[in-house]
Amino acid sequence: MRSFDGQFSDNRPLKRTREEKVRLLAELKETIRTLKPQSSPELRASIIGRIRELEADLAAPPPPPRERRVPSHQQDQFGSGPRGPRRTRPPREG
Repeated sequence: MRSFDGQFSDNRPLKRTREEKVRLLAELKETIRTLKPQSSPELRASIIGRIRELEADLAAPPPPPRERRVPSHQQDQFGSGPRGPRRTRPPREG
């Protein structure tokens, strides 16, 4: 079955909430603690790398609430100033 543009099966990152990230971080830390000594070093390095990414992501300040964000279409763009007067049409004859 073919996918359409924007379908969830596309190759794009999942957007997680802060609570989901905290829960995932706790799960990954538990996983690294319970790994057996004979587990592959690549697996261990992969999990540790993911833990570092999540910790860095959670250390960053959260984005402001939606009410205080400036919509992208209102940021400094061409034509964002006041509009000039409209031209009037000449009266129709006939």
